[in-house]
Amino acid sequence: MRKSCTAFGSIVVLALPLAAQPPAPAPLPVPEPNPFFEEWTAPFGMPPFERIKPEHFMPAFERAIAEQRKEVDALATNAEPPTFENTVVRLEESGLLLNKVAGVFFSLASANTNEALQKVQGEVMPKLAALQDDVALDPRVFARVKKVWEARETLTLDPEQRKLLEETYKGFVRGGANLTEEQQKRFREINQELSSLSTSFSDNVLAETNAYKLVIDKAEDLAGLSPQSVAAAAETAKRAGLEGKWVFTLQPSSMRPFVTYADNRELRRTLFAAYKARADNGNEHDNNKIAARMAVLRAERARLLGYATFADFQIADYMAKTPANVYALMHKLWAPAVAKADEDAKTFQALLNEKHPGAQIEPYDWGYYSERVKKARYDFDEEALRPYFPLEQVRDGAFGVATKLYGLTFTERTDLPKYHPDVRTFEVKEADGTHVGVLVLDYFPRPGKRGGAWSGSLRDACVRGGKQIRPIVTNVASFTPPTADTPALLSRGEVMTLFHEFGHALHGLLTSVRYASLGNVPWDFVELPSQIMEHWVLEPEVVRTYARHYKTGEVLPDDLILRIREAEKFNQGYGTVGMVATVLLDLDWHTLGDVKEVDAKRFEKASFERMGLPRYATSFHRTPAFSHIFAGGYAAGYYSYLWSEVLDADAFEAFKKKGIFDRATATAFRKNILERAGTGNVAEAYRRFRGQDPSVEPLLRNRGLLPEPSAATPVKTD
Repeated sequence: MRKSCTAFGSIVVLALPLAAQPPAPAPLPVPEPNPFFEEWTAPFGMPPFERIKPEHFMPAFERAIAEQRKEVDALATNAEPPTFENTVVRLEESGLLLNKVAGVFFSLASANTNEALQKVQGEVMPKLAALQDDVALDPRVFARVKKVWEARETLTLDPEQRKLLEETYKGFVRGGANLTEEQQKRFREINQELSSLSTSFSDNVLAETNAYKLVIDKAEDLAGLSPQSVAAAAETAKRAGLEGKWVFTLQPSSMRPFVTYADNRELRRTLFAAYKARADNGNEHDNNKIAARMAVLRAERARLLGYATFADFQIADYMAKTPANVYALMHKLWAPAVAKADEDAKTFQALLNEKHPGAQIEPYDWGYYSERVKKARYDFDEEALRPYFPLEQVRDGAFGVATKLYGLTFTERTDLPKYHPDVRTFEVKEADGTHVGVLVLDYFPRPGKRGGAWSGSLRDACVRGGKQIRPIVTNVASFTPPTADTPALLSRGEVMTLFHEFGHALHGLLTSVRYASLGNVPWDFVELPSQIMEHWVLEPEVVRTYARHYKTGEVLPDDLILRIREAEKFNQGYGTVGMVATVLLDLDWHTLGDVKEVDAKRFEKASFERMGLPRYATSFHRTPAFSHIFAGGYAAGYYSYLWSEVLDADAFEAFKKKGIFDRATATAFRKNILERAGTGNVAEAYRRFRGQDPSVEPLLRNRGLLPEPSAATPVKTD
């Protein structure tokens, strides 16, 4: 669906009483008014979550879809000649109620779902896909847009208006507007099926994640784990009715510490295998056939549009432009990453054989032995860092970086509605007190929340009716939760994730566009605002502001900060291999030229063999649980993390050169990247900020894959 802001209007619904059923008529309850048909009066237009119930969504979606159809039909039948305002802008601003409903629903469907919401999602996704197709394939609407497009050279449009016209026309073409009637029929069928399959895929991963528990009843099997991990497992067991035992789940905050620190190799293998086998167990939640079917449908749809593969179609609209350019970057990273990982594998293999003679190093051994080598080499233990990283201090540290860079302030608002007690809400302001937006933080795992971390929005920024509409942005994660006697203490990886998602939030908060859809940027550019924030995490003048022991208040010692920074390049070969392997798996699925279904397990195995994935390594995601590409927006785009890393590593060089809090550099980054990148060519926006094309060398150096500085090699971005 087109991204759009919502200026909430007042809509009235008539509640019709149900007919009484014989033989004994009884007074019927008066139906509660649907909150989506009312003006929301909470500060900043926050949704009244306390009143919104699952049964409100389908009626709201149905009315919203009907309203948008009316709006589009009025546009299509307008007797006036098509103009930029009466066609392109009118289309951009349609769907007011739909965006109001969808903003709330999809936030809850990801962060706080239940069976009722899952049922709604299954019902509404095909309806939304049909609406999108009905608009994109309406010949009347396209004819009007096309006339404006063809007259573009004669129109007086500013750059942002020209960009909106370009994106609108391109969206129709990529949405099938130029297809024949028969092709459009098949195009619709594909989109309908894909929408249903995507929902099923996501539900299956969530079900498999929630279903598994590793129950431990012997204290000796907890050897190696930190007191906090043990306490968290005891809390999980208590909630599951297993008091006196310890339960580990497939949530990353539970699984990763166990696989990294537990001395019991067999239990590490068991939990790791369960994680990797999500939705791959031959039961009703198995996703292999769904993934294979989706890949084939995407390939077929791309060919209908004139592209050789889905990857060709998708990447044509991104910075990289072609799959070949993506493969070229991956190959540049693969060889040095494997070479570095091979070196570490020999070291870890020797340690493994001291305890398990004849055993071979496996992926579930890697984290365990890498931590021991890192501790010996750099004299620190990752788990020992947790007491210095209480969640609230880390959050405030991230806020502090934004204050120093952009002058923003963050004030908690306890008067705003929330969809869950864990949620915290903050009003964001400029240094002069001007309202910027609302930031909603939801940081702890629960059964109704999908895994991972993400940034989203309840409302996007735009201008409507001459009024600036400010955004409501969300950051959602599944960080290590608090226990009965300790606050939430984060791992260093979770600290990085918090800063990362906060970077996405800053992008959403600071976007300054007239038209909401231009707040979107190409998929391989969108990670730049998030990933660059990670560079501030361990800068000494930043880490000292938030890394304080939760009991003693002691600041993380300078010598330990130095050792942590020195260790940043350690184990990067393995991490890069896993990342590149995941990218290549995504690309392999989406460079299918044939429209014949394949066996997903065999296909994945062949993909790993073709790339030469070392036996000790693993991809970050396996096909059956690869939600990024089969239930998210990353299909043929998972490479965007690494592509954006080229940008963020190069961009941070500018900050390091002038000072990591240099206001002029920060202002240039805000103006060109955070506020306005989507209103023009993003490669040009980057060059305006940096004064040059990005170089891949900073990324290679950061990952320890380029031992010596070399002449910068520009990366082609357009």
